[in-house]
Amino acid sequence: MEAIYQNLRFADAADILIITILIYWLINLIRGTRAVQMLMGLLVVGGLFAASQYFELYTLGWILSNFLSSLLLVIVVLFQNDIRRALTRVGRGGFFGGDRARRGQMIDEIARAAVLLANRRVGALIALEREVGLTEYLEAGTPIDAEVSRELLTAIFLPQSPIHDGAVVVRQGRITAAGCFLPLTSSPIVSRSLGSRHRAAIGLTEETDAAVIVVSEEEGQISLVREGRIARDLDANGLRTSLAELALP
Repeated sequence: MEAIYQNLRFADAADILIITILIYWLINLIRGTRAVQMLMGLLVVGGLFAASQYFELYTLGWILSNFLSSLLLVIVVLFQNDIRRALTRVGRGGFFGGDRARRGQMIDEIARAAVLLANRRVGALIALEREVGLTEYLEAGTPIDAEVSRELLTAIFLPQSPIHDGAVVVRQGRITAAGCFLPLTSSPIVSRSLGSRHRAAIGLTEETDAAVIVVSEEEGQISLVREGRIARDLDANGLRTSLAELALP
């Protein structure tokens, strides 16, 4: 062990640190996506290949050997969406997440949109993804991939919009999808006076760490739901303050 420390160069330590950061970043990138299940499938295939070699299962070993010989191509095909998303993040300088100014602008746009919709008595449901991925709820929605803006959020939730029914999901500071359906809470302690939007917001925050903004169509009130708890009748400043606390590292 002492010999290892004596022969360890600064370049070796930097190499280990960079690889560790890359692995951590990749894990965060694929968390909450189908890539996790596909990665587990590849690990199972690798385990079967090792077992075939150990128990001398020649036919199974030959099949898996031919499959694994094209592993690089298989990885590119299976993970093409995740690879494209990763390269896009690197290309726009968001390797370690958005900066403070960008988060502040996003919060301000969401707060303004919520106030505008509340004043017009237009219902809205905006889910902000945090650590736990919301990919399974995106699949039934309409992909958008656009910067967060009050004009776009308002246009989505207007009754004339074909995608106004459902939730907008915001991921990494961008509107990822609209028209997404969230799970309704089954908690018996939730007030029966709450409508389907509030119940969907509570249901999502019971299963994930997302924060959900609800604009009531009937009352014109703004609510923020997190961890299954709801804060009602927020004004613009109250919503900005709560969202800023959630956006802290």
